[in-house]
Amino acid sequence: MPEFDPEFRARLIELLTWRRDVRRFRRDPLPETLVAELFEITALAPSVGLSQPWRFVMVEDPARRAAIIANFERANEAALNAREGEDARRYARLKLAGLGEAPLHLAVFADRATAQGRGLGRLTMPQTIEYSAVLAIHTLWLAARAHGVGLGWVSILEPTGIAAILEVPAEWSFIGYLCLGYPEAADDIPALEREGWEHRQAWASFVIKR
Repeated sequence: MPEFDPEFRARLIELLTWRRDVRRFRRDPLPETLVAELFEITALAPSVGLSQPWRFVMVEDPARRAAIIANFERANEAALNAREGEDARRYARLKLAGLGEAPLHLAVFADRATAQGRGLGRLTMPQTIEYSAVLAIHTLWLAARAHGVGLGWVSILEPTGIAAILEVPAEWSFIGYLCLGYPEAADDIPALEREGWEHRQAWASFVIKR
């Protein structure tokens, strides 16, 4: 078993600190070898019953991308209209997706019907299939940042519309839409915090003793 020394642990914290939700990308394409390596690392993510239920759809077709962008714009407008006053003005100033610039688009699904894992751990908590796909996204996120690649998670979308655009099996559950590419700039402060939208809370805020 390898030993991870203090220097490694410090670097790990640095990686977590600099892992940002990127919205501004350069248009340079990512090398295919790099993309393959990132997927290999992602496959190391934990999953319930070793089911590996994540399904990544690489969206390359221009018409499908345009439909995804239209879906986002409708959802974003609805989210803006649900706000009022200064809250709405702040929301309108935020850049919430890099869909037009990012060279790589990935739609992530969880395959609820997968036979892999033989159902282990899912009888009482079937939602762990989706949790496993989220863990794969986080693994990809860290691996991408370690290779100088930015990732942005777009959640302002109508899930049923995305599944229809991409024509995926009905048993696939939509988890998220990812934009990947080289970031215009790196930052260790969340963009939403920089824009004054929200501030990260200290760990003690989330720990409850019983």
